[in-house]
Amino acid sequence: MFGLSNSIRVYLAVEPVDLRKSFNGLHGVVLDRLNEDPCSGALYVFTNRRRNRIKTLYWDGTGMWVAIKRLEKGCFSWPKGVAAKETLAFASEALALLFYCADLKQGAFKPWYQR
Repeated sequence: MFGLSNSIRVYLAVEPVDLRKSFNGLHGVVLDRLNEDPCSGALYVFTNRRRNRIKTLYWDGTGMWVAIKRLEKGCFSWPKGVAAKETLAFASEALALLFYCADLKQGAFKPWYQR
C-alpha cells in the first residue's frame, strides 16, 4: 500500500476514460489527452462514463501504480463545466473526499453513503 503526502500534485481527467486500460493505456491517456508527463510524480485520476469507478495512475520513482475503486451503489461526484481543459488540478484533501464518496459541492457525504 502506498501513502500520499499533501505535496503530491493531483490531476483529474474531466472526460470519462475506458477503464479497461491499465498501465500502458493510462500512460498514453496522460501523454496524449492530458499533455502531462506520467513520470512526473503526480497522481492522475480517471473515471468511467457511469462514474461508479475511479482508477489512478501514479509514478513513485521506481515504477507505476494503478489502483481502482468500484462503488457498490451510487456514483462519484465528478467536476463538470470545465470547458477548455481536459484536466483539473485537485487538492489532496478534495481527493480524499472524492475517494470516500463525498459530494464535492457540499463537502458532505451523499445520502446513500454509510460508513
